[in-house]
Amino acid sequence: MNAVDALSLDVGKGEVFGFLGPNGSGKTTTIGMLVGLIEPTAGRCFVNGVDVTRNPLAAKKITGYLPDGIGFYPGLTARQNLKYFSRFYGMSDAAAEARIKELLEYVGLGGVEKPTEGYSRGMRQRLGLAQALLNDPEVIFMDEPTNGLDPQGVITFRNIIKDLAGKGKTVFFSSHVLEEVHQVSTTIGVISKGKIIARGTTDEVRRKMQGDDLTTIVVRVNGAMPQLALPGIVSAEYHDGSAIVKAKADIRDQISEELFRQNVRVRELRVRERTLEEVFLETVYGGAAQ
Repeated sequence: MNAVDALSLDVGKGEVFGFLGPNGSGKTTTIGMLVGLIEPTAGRCFVNGVDVTRNPLAAKKITGYLPDGIGFYPGLTARQNLKYFSRFYGMSDAAAEARIKELLEYVGLGGVEKPTEGYSRGMRQRLGLAQALLNDPEVIFMDEPTNGLDPQGVITFRNIIKDLAGKGKTVFFSSHVLEEVHQVSTTIGVISKGKIIARGTTDEVRRKMQGDDLTTIVVRVNGAMPQLALPGIVSAEYHDGSAIVKAKADIRDQISEELFRQNVRVRELRVRERTLEEVFLETVYGGAAQ
Protein backbone atom coordinates (compact mmCIF):
# COMPACT_ATOMS: atom_id res chain seq x y z
CA MET A 1 0.00 0.00 0.00
CA ASN A 2 1.35 3.43 -0.99
CA ALA A 3 1.09 6.30 1.51
CA VAL A 4 1.14 8.68 -1.46
CA ASP A 5 0.14 7.44 -4.89
CA ALA A 6 1.09 9.23 -8.13
CA LEU A 7 0.70 12.63 -6.47
CA SER A 8 1.41 15.61 -8.69
CA LEU A 9 0.84 19.25 -7.78
CA ASP A 10 2.43 22.66 -8.11
CA VAL A 11 2.05 25.70 -5.87
CA GLY A 12 2.82 29.17 -7.18
CA LYS A 13 4.91 31.87 -5.50
CA GLY A 14 2.94 33.85 -2.95
CA GLU A 15 0.11 31.33 -2.68
CA VAL A 16 -1.42 30.09 0.54
CA PHE A 17 -2.02 26.46 -0.34
CA GLY A 18 -4.32 24.55 1.98
CA PHE A 19 -3.71 20.81 1.87
CA LEU A 20 -6.93 19.20 3.03
CA GLY A 21 -7.66 15.59 3.85
CA PRO A 22 -8.71 13.20 6.61
CA ASN A 23 -6.23 11.74 9.06
CA GLY A 24 -4.09 9.10 7.37
CA SER A 25 -4.69 10.44 3.86
CA GLY A 26 -1.02 11.22 3.11
CA LYS A 27 -0.70 14.89 4.11
CA THR A 28 2.21 14.48 6.53
CA THR A 29 4.02 12.09 4.19
CA THR A 30 3.74 14.60 1.36
CA ILE A 31 5.10 17.43 3.48
CA GLY A 32 7.85 15.12 4.74
CA MET A 33 8.98 14.57 1.16
CA LEU A 34 8.81 18.28 0.33
CA VAL A 35 11.03 19.24 3.28
CA GLY A 36 13.51 16.39 2.71
CA LEU A 37 12.65 14.18 5.68
CA ILE A 38 11.32 11.36 3.49
CA GLU A 39 12.84 10.29 0.19
CA PRO A 40 10.19 9.47 -2.42
CA THR A 41 10.38 5.97 -3.88
CA ALA A 42 9.51 7.45 -7.27
CA GLY A 43 9.27 10.96 -8.66
CA ARG A 44 10.97 14.19 -7.52
CA CYS A 45 10.17 17.18 -5.33
CA PHE A 46 11.23 20.72 -6.20
CA VAL A 47 11.03 23.86 -4.08
CA ASN A 48 11.67 27.03 -6.06
CA GLY A 49 13.51 24.95 -8.66
CA VAL A 50 15.71 23.13 -6.11
CA ASP A 51 15.57 19.33 -6.11
CA VAL A 52 14.92 18.56 -2.45
CA THR A 53 16.47 15.07 -2.55
CA ARG A 54 19.57 15.92 -4.60
CA ASN A 55 20.26 19.31 -3.01
CA PRO A 56 18.91 19.08 0.55
CA LEU A 57 21.06 21.86 2.01
CA ALA A 58 20.11 24.31 -0.73
CA ALA A 59 16.45 23.40 -0.18
CA LYS A 60 16.68 23.94 3.57
CA LYS A 61 18.10 27.44 3.06
CA ILE A 62 14.91 28.58 1.37
CA THR A 63 12.32 26.63 3.37
CA GLY A 64 10.89 26.67 6.87
CA TYR A 65 9.02 23.81 8.49
CA LEU A 66 6.56 23.66 11.37
CA PRO A 67 5.77 20.00 12.12
CA ASP A 68 2.78 18.77 14.08
CA GLY A 69 3.85 18.30 17.71
CA ILE A 70 7.18 20.13 17.58
CA GLY A 71 9.64 19.60 20.43
CA PHE A 72 12.29 21.82 22.04
CA TYR A 73 15.03 21.49 24.61
CA PRO A 74 12.87 21.73 27.76
CA GLY A 75 15.47 23.35 30.00
CA LEU A 76 16.15 26.21 27.59
CA THR A 77 14.18 29.38 27.03
CA ALA A 78 12.65 30.30 23.68
CA ARG A 79 15.57 32.61 22.92
CA GLN A 80 18.12 29.95 23.84
CA ASN A 81 16.42 27.32 21.71
CA LEU A 82 16.33 29.64 18.70
CA LYS A 83 19.96 30.65 19.29
CA TYR A 84 20.93 27.00 19.10
CA PHE A 85 19.01 26.47 15.84
CA SER A 86 20.46 29.64 14.31
CA ARG A 87 23.86 27.94 14.18
CA PHE A 88 22.58 25.54 11.53
CA TYR A 89 22.09 28.54 9.24
CA GLY A 90 25.55 30.00 9.86
CA MET A 91 24.13 33.17 11.38
CA SER A 92 26.47 35.48 13.29
CA ASP A 93 25.69 36.09 16.97
CA ALA A 94 24.59 39.66 16.29
CA ALA A 95 22.38 38.70 13.34
CA ALA A 96 20.88 35.81 15.28
CA GLU A 97 20.08 37.94 18.33
CA ALA A 98 18.39 40.60 16.21
CA ARG A 99 16.38 38.04 14.24
CA ILE A 100 15.35 36.12 17.37
CA LYS A 101 14.15 39.28 19.11
CA GLU A 102 12.14 40.25 16.03
CA LEU A 103 10.54 36.80 15.68
CA LEU A 104 9.64 36.37 19.34
CA GLU A 105 7.80 39.69 19.21
CA TYR A 106 6.16 38.65 15.94
CA VAL A 107 4.73 35.41 17.36
CA GLY A 108 3.72 36.94 20.69
CA LEU A 109 6.46 35.51 22.89
CA GLY A 110 8.47 38.66 23.48
CA GLY A 111 9.46 38.95 27.12
CA VAL A 112 8.73 35.30 27.96
CA GLU A 113 11.85 34.05 29.75
CA LYS A 114 10.73 30.77 31.35
CA PRO A 115 12.06 27.41 30.02
CA THR A 116 9.98 25.77 27.31
CA GLU A 117 9.12 22.84 29.58
CA GLY A 118 6.47 25.12 31.08
CA TYR A 119 4.96 26.11 27.72
CA SER A 120 1.39 25.36 26.71
CA ARG A 121 0.76 23.77 23.31
CA GLY A 122 -0.14 27.16 21.88
CA MET A 123 3.14 28.66 23.10
CA ARG A 124 5.11 25.74 21.64
CA GLN A 125 3.34 26.22 18.31
CA ARG A 126 4.23 29.91 18.32
CA LEU A 127 7.85 29.10 19.10
CA GLY A 128 7.82 26.45 16.39
CA LEU A 129 6.67 29.07 13.91
CA ALA A 130 9.47 31.40 15.02
CA GLN A 131 11.94 28.56 14.39
CA ALA A 132 10.43 27.91 10.95
CA LEU A 133 10.93 31.60 10.08
CA LEU A 134 14.43 31.89 11.54
CA ASN A 135 16.18 31.78 8.15
CA ASP A 136 13.63 34.13 6.52
CA PRO A 137 12.48 31.35 4.15
CA GLU A 138 10.76 31.83 0.81
CA VAL A 139 8.46 28.83 1.41
CA ILE A 140 6.95 27.80 4.74
CA PHE A 141 5.52 24.33 5.32
CA MET A 142 3.13 23.81 8.23
CA ASP A 143 1.68 20.46 9.24
CA GLU A 144 -1.64 20.88 11.09
CA PRO A 145 -0.53 24.22 12.62
CA THR A 146 -3.79 24.90 14.49
CA ASN A 147 -4.34 21.37 15.77
CA GLY A 148 -5.14 21.46 19.49
CA LEU A 149 -5.11 25.26 19.80
CA ASP A 150 -7.76 27.27 21.59
CA PRO A 151 -9.91 29.67 19.53
CA GLN A 152 -7.62 32.65 20.19
CA GLY A 153 -4.59 30.64 19.15
CA VAL A 154 -6.34 29.59 15.94
CA ILE A 155 -7.16 33.20 15.09
CA THR A 156 -3.56 34.24 15.79
CA PHE A 157 -2.23 31.60 13.39
CA ARG A 158 -4.75 32.59 10.72
CA ASN A 159 -3.60 36.20 10.93
CA ILE A 160 0.07 35.23 10.81
CA ILE A 161 -0.46 33.07 7.72
CA LYS A 162 -2.26 35.94 5.98
CA ASP A 163 0.51 38.34 6.98
CA LEU A 164 3.22 36.03 5.64
CA ALA A 165 1.37 35.76 2.33
CA GLY A 166 1.12 39.55 2.21
CA LYS A 167 4.91 39.68 2.47
CA GLY A 168 5.24 37.47 -0.61
CA LYS A 169 5.95 34.20 1.21
CA THR A 170 4.54 30.94 -0.10
CA VAL A 171 2.69 29.02 2.59
CA PHE A 172 1.87 25.31 2.28
CA PHE A 173 -0.14 24.05 5.22
CA SER A 174 -2.09 20.90 5.92
CA SER A 175 -5.27 20.40 7.89
CA HIS A 176 -8.11 17.96 8.31
CA VAL A 177 -10.39 20.86 9.32
CA LEU A 178 -12.18 22.34 6.33
CA GLU A 179 -12.91 25.68 8.00
CA GLU A 180 -9.21 26.33 8.61
CA VAL A 181 -8.34 25.75 4.98
CA HIS A 182 -11.27 27.81 3.75
CA GLN A 183 -10.43 30.78 6.00
CA VAL A 184 -6.91 31.52 4.76
CA SER A 185 -6.16 29.64 1.53
CA THR A 186 -5.97 31.12 -1.94
CA THR A 187 -5.96 27.61 -3.40
CA ILE A 188 -6.61 24.20 -1.90
CA GLY A 189 -5.83 20.61 -2.69
CA VAL A 190 -7.82 17.67 -1.40
CA ILE A 191 -6.04 14.37 -0.79
CA SER A 192 -7.73 11.07 -0.04
CA LYS A 193 -6.05 7.66 0.26
CA GLY A 194 -2.80 9.11 -1.07
CA LYS A 195 -4.30 10.65 -4.20
CA ILE A 196 -5.11 14.27 -5.07
CA ILE A 197 -8.81 14.25 -5.93
CA ALA A 198 -9.30 17.99 -6.46
CA ARG A 199 -7.26 21.19 -6.68
CA GLY A 200 -8.09 24.85 -7.28
CA THR A 201 -9.99 27.66 -5.62
CA THR A 202 -12.73 26.82 -3.13
CA ASP A 203 -15.44 27.12 -5.79
CA GLU A 204 -13.45 25.13 -8.35
CA VAL A 205 -12.86 22.31 -5.87
CA ARG A 206 -16.48 22.26 -4.80
CA ARG A 207 -17.68 21.98 -8.41
CA LYS A 208 -15.13 19.31 -9.28
CA MET A 209 -15.90 17.18 -6.23
CA GLN A 210 -19.62 17.57 -6.70
CA GLY A 211 -19.27 15.46 -9.82
CA ASP A 212 -22.36 16.62 -11.72
CA ASP A 213 -23.37 19.86 -13.40
CA LEU A 214 -26.96 19.82 -12.23
CA THR A 215 -28.56 22.90 -10.72
CA THR A 216 -30.65 22.44 -7.57
CA ILE A 217 -33.64 24.80 -7.35
CA VAL A 218 -35.78 25.25 -4.24
CA VAL A 219 -39.41 26.21 -4.85
CA ARG A 220 -41.95 27.22 -2.20
CA VAL A 221 -45.52 28.26 -3.01
CA ASN A 222 -48.77 29.17 -1.27
CA GLY A 223 -51.01 26.13 -1.21
CA ALA A 224 -50.34 22.84 -2.95
CA MET A 225 -47.24 22.47 -5.07
CA PRO A 226 -48.17 21.33 -8.61
CA GLN A 227 -46.13 18.82 -10.59
CA LEU A 228 -43.72 20.47 -13.03
CA ALA A 229 -43.22 19.07 -16.52
CA LEU A 230 -40.61 21.37 -17.99
CA PRO A 231 -37.74 20.58 -20.36
CA GLY A 232 -34.44 20.39 -18.51
CA ILE A 233 -35.81 18.90 -15.29
CA VAL A 234 -33.87 15.76 -14.39
CA SER A 235 -35.67 14.99 -11.13
CA ALA A 236 -37.98 16.66 -8.65
CA GLU A 237 -38.85 15.94 -5.04
CA TYR A 238 -42.26 17.26 -4.04
CA HIS A 239 -43.45 18.17 -0.54
CA ASP A 240 -46.46 19.98 0.83
CA GLY A 241 -46.15 23.46 -0.68
CA SER A 242 -42.57 23.02 -1.94
CA ALA A 243 -40.29 21.17 -4.31
CA ILE A 244 -36.59 20.55 -4.79
CA VAL A 245 -35.85 20.45 -8.50
CA LYS A 246 -32.66 19.22 -10.14
CA ALA A 247 -32.23 20.59 -13.63
CA LYS A 248 -29.63 20.72 -16.37
CA ALA A 249 -29.52 24.53 -16.07
CA ASP A 250 -30.96 27.40 -14.06
CA ILE A 251 -34.61 27.30 -15.20
CA ARG A 252 -36.09 29.54 -12.52
CA ASP A 253 -37.66 31.83 -15.13
CA GLN A 254 -39.45 28.90 -16.76
CA ILE A 255 -40.62 27.60 -13.37
CA SER A 256 -41.92 31.04 -12.42
CA GLU A 257 -43.80 31.39 -15.70
CA GLU A 258 -45.33 27.92 -15.36
CA LEU A 259 -46.51 28.56 -11.83
CA PHE A 260 -47.92 31.94 -12.81
CA ARG A 261 -49.78 30.24 -15.67
CA GLN A 262 -51.32 27.87 -13.13
CA ASN A 263 -52.26 30.79 -10.80
CA VAL A 264 -49.88 29.58 -8.11
CA ARG A 265 -48.26 32.25 -5.98
CA VAL A 266 -44.50 31.81 -5.46
CA ARG A 267 -43.10 32.39 -1.98
CA GLU A 268 -39.51 31.40 -2.69
CA LEU A 269 -37.54 30.48 -5.80
CA ARG A 270 -33.79 30.12 -5.43
CA VAL A 271 -30.77 28.10 -6.49
CA ARG A 272 -29.27 26.03 -3.68
CA GLU A 273 -25.56 25.43 -3.99
CA ARG A 274 -24.03 22.70 -1.87
CA THR A 275 -21.32 23.98 0.40
CA LEU A 276 -17.74 22.76 0.11
CA GLU A 277 -18.21 21.09 3.51
CA GLU A 278 -21.20 19.07 2.27
CA VAL A 279 -19.35 17.99 -0.86
CA PHE A 280 -16.17 17.20 1.10
CA LEU A 281 -17.99 15.06 3.66
CA GLU A 282 -19.87 13.15 0.99
CA THR A 283 -16.86 12.60 -1.27
CA VAL A 284 -14.15 11.84 1.29
CA TYR A 285 -16.11 10.39 4.20
CA GLY A 286 -19.15 9.09 2.35
CA GLY A 287 -21.56 11.38 4.20
CA ALA A 288 -21.77 13.62 7.25
CA ALA A 289 -22.74 10.77 9.54
CA GLN A 290 -19.47 8.91 9.13
